[in-house]
Amino acid sequence: MTRNEQSQSGWGSVLWGRGLNRRTLLRGAGAVMGLPCLEAMTPMAKSAFASPETAAKPVRMAFLFVPNGVIQPKWNCEGEGTDWKLSETLSPLESVKSKINVIDGLAQDNGRAKADGAGDHARAAATFLTSARPLKTSSRVKLGVSVDQVAAEQLAGKTRLSSIELGLVGSRNAGSCDSGYSCAYSSNVSWRNETTPMAKETIPRLAFERMFGSGDTHQRRERNQVRRSILDVVSEDAKTLINKVGDTDRRKLDEYFSGVRELEMRIEMTEAQDREALPDLDVPYGRVEAFREHARLMFDLLVVAFQTDATRVATFMLDNAGGNRSYSEIGVKEAHHGLSHHRNEPETVAKIEKIDRYLVEQYAYFLEKLDSVADGDGTLLDNSMILYGSALGDGNRHTHHDLPIVLAGGAGGKIQTGRRLQYPTDTPMGNLFLSMLDVMGTPAESFGDSSGRLVGLT
Repeated sequence: MTRNEQSQSGWGSVLWGRGLNRRTLLRGAGAVMGLPCLEAMTPMAKSAFASPETAAKPVRMAFLFVPNGVIQPKWNCEGEGTDWKLSETLSPLESVKSKINVIDGLAQDNGRAKADGAGDHARAAATFLTSARPLKTSSRVKLGVSVDQVAAEQLAGKTRLSSIELGLVGSRNAGSCDSGYSCAYSSNVSWRNETTPMAKETIPRLAFERMFGSGDTHQRRERNQVRRSILDVVSEDAKTLINKVGDTDRRKLDEYFSGVRELEMRIEMTEAQDREALPDLDVPYGRVEAFREHARLMFDLLVVAFQTDATRVATFMLDNAGGNRSYSEIGVKEAHHGLSHHRNEPETVAKIEKIDRYLVEQYAYFLEKLDSVADGDGTLLDNSMILYGSALGDGNRHTHHDLPIVLAGGAGGKIQTGRRLQYPTDTPMGNLFLSMLDVMGTPAESFGDSSGRLVGLT
């Protein structure tokens, strides 16, 4: 292989003593594969000639949306600052307590009814990441740019994907889904501009292909080629790379490739189960019906996206606004949204508490996975900001203040973690977003109805 051919393959520079570029990609017919951070990617980190950007690890940012509010007495923690205890609902986060901040007192004022009447669920999703007032309409939508897309626009070109949008339930962008509000408001939390939501990917295979393919997700390869392992497609590049790096990098690559293959096998298994359940349908890309497996597949894909620097910005909707999923696996057979109007009936409240805790368990799984992946001197979680929550506080009363918000990760040491942060009621959530954008290196002068930065976060 010539030096030029090696350069085109994406990893050739390692063979010439100049180190491996952080954006190195393994390539094969119709596919590319990013790599985790390796020692070979920062060979000059201790050199006086190395630029600050060479050694710095990128900060990642993800936003997880849950619908229907929470049972607040079970959500609220005791204590404040660094002297606090996790609540019953948040207890699944015990293993990462030192790496999270529970933030109380935030509000989305534009989620309130004001003169628009009913539609709190649609407004909750619409305002969650925009802090903007949605136009009440079933057709001509108008909202605002979401915080993830503010960051994505400024980071464009630094990663393979400027952002990735994931979910577990598909989007409907036409018709009315909540009291005259367009389904676009209920189905999306990421907005490119005032009128354009970012389509979210809900099928693991398509999310995988988006991360590792080249060209259009649905057309770039024949169906039989899509079924091939990404590791088979890039095998030649992978073998050559493994033979040229040191023992530490070789072990890291082996762990990474094993993890990717495990993901592929899990996706294949769910597709096979789907085909068995629906024998009369041609399902080229499997849909996962089991909530827990679906959520964790998507979380694992997102870990790989952050690990390989395929993107640094993500959103993930665990359900659409007003979601009516039932959770029979934890003994709750009734629909989530219906239960959220519990009228303080103890039996119904207890079922919502179960759901609240179950959703937090999935969040904890994601954080623990991030925390298990080394990234420089820390972990992926240490170098990330992972926000979990809703723009509804009490789902029964449809309140939009005292929102349930947890922010995990230290953003590369820029955020002190392990705290319960209490702010005055009705502090704009846009203030948090301004601070997060600063930490990402993608600042904005204002955001939605913000009144300034969130004091004490960074």
